[in-house]
Amino acid sequence: MTYSIILNAGTSCVWPLVTLYMHNYLHQTLTMSGLVLLGMSIFMIIGNYLGGYLFDNASPYKTSIIFMTISTISVIALIFFHGWPTFAFLLMPFDLGNGANLTLTNSYATAIVEKSSRYIFNIMYIGLNLGIVIGSAMAGFLLKGGVAFLFTVTSVFYVAALLMTILQFNVDLSKYQRVSGAQPKHQVIHYGNHHGLLISICLMVFCIYMTYAIWDSVMSVHMTSLGISFIDYSWVWVINGILIVLGQDYVNRLFGRLKISVQVAIGVAIFAVSYFGLIPARHYLAFVISMIVLTIGEMISLPDIPAWIDNFARLNEKGRYQAYFNVSMTAGRAVGPLFDGIVVESISYGFLFGFSGILVLLSLLLVMIEVIRTYRRRQHLAKARE
Repeated sequence: MTYSIILNAGTSCVWPLVTLYMHNYLHQTLTMSGLVLLGMSIFMIIGNYLGGYLFDNASPYKTSIIFMTISTISVIALIFFHGWPTFAFLLMPFDLGNGANLTLTNSYATAIVEKSSRYIFNIMYIGLNLGIVIGSAMAGFLLKGGVAFLFTVTSVFYVAALLMTILQFNVDLSKYQRVSGAQPKHQVIHYGNHHGLLISICLMVFCIYMTYAIWDSVMSVHMTSLGISFIDYSWVWVINGILIVLGQDYVNRLFGRLKISVQVAIGVAIFAVSYFGLIPARHYLAFVISMIVLTIGEMISLPDIPAWIDNFARLNEKGRYQAYFNVSMTAGRAVGPLFDGIVVESISYGFLFGFSGILVLLSLLLVMIEVIRTYRRRQHLAKARE
C-alpha cells in the first residue's frame, strides 16, 4: 500500500495541472491541452498492455524497473525542460511508464495468497486514493513555488518508488502461486468460455470511467457557472478521497461476504443513480450529495472489479487480464472529456447527466446477462461431466 500511495501521489502532482500549466503559463489553447491529454492517455494504454504482457512473458522485476526508470527520468527531465513543446513530449514517456507500472502493481498483487484478492485490491484502492488526495492537495501549493519546484518534489516521489521497486520487487513469484486445484474464496472455476463475461465487464469499466470523467472535465465549469467557487468544487474531491480512505475498510467488511458479482452490481447501480441526482442540481449541497452517493457506489464496486477479473485468469495470464482492466479504465478516461465537451456544447448538461446514468446501467445489465449465461453454461457442463 505504501508503494501505491507514493506512486499515485507523484502522478497526481502532474495530471491535474497539465491543462492549467499549458493554458496559463505556456499560452497554449485548450484544444492543444486536450490533444496532449489524449496523447498521454494513448501512451498510458500502451503501457497498460506492455506491462501486462511482459509480466506474463518476461521478468516482472526487470520490467518494473525499466518502466519505473522511464517515468523517473522523464519527470526529472521536466525540472529543467518544461517549455513548449518539450513539456508535451516528455509527458508521453512519463505516462507510458505510469501505465505499465499500474498494470504491473495489480499483477504483483494477484500473486499474494495470504489474503483474498478482494481484500488485497481493496487495500490497494485505499492506497491509490490516499495518494491522489495527497498529490492533488500538494500540487496547487507546489506550483506557487514554480513549475521546476513542483517537478522536483514529484521526482522525489518517483525516485522513492524506483528504490522500492529495486529493493522489494525481486521476489520469486512461483512460490506464491496457489497449488494446482486449490480455488480461493469466490474463485470462478473455469467451466466453459468466460470471454463474453470478461468483455462485458471491460465494457462496463470503460463506461464507468468515461462517465466519471464528468467530474474531472466539465463539472468545474458547470458548478462555477452556477456561482459556486472553484475552491468549493475542489472540496468535493477532498470529500471523495476522505470517504474512500476512511470508509473503504468498513465497506469491505460489510459487503465482503456477498458474491463478487452481486457486490459489483449493487455498487455500480448506486454509482449510476448518482448521475440522475445531478440533473436538477443547482446548489452546492446537491452536488455534494451526488458525489457522496457516487463515492459509496464506487467503494462498493470498483476495487473488486480487478479481483473479479483476476478470478478468470490462469497463472500464466495474470498480467494480461489486469491489462484488460487498466486499458478499459484508461480508454474511458481518455474518451470521457472529449465526449462530455461535445454533448454539453451541442445539447445540455442535463442530457449528459441523464445519458451517463442510463449508459452505466445498460452496461451493468449486459454484465448481469453474461453472468447468468456463464452460470447456466457451468451448470450444463457440470451435469455433462457427471
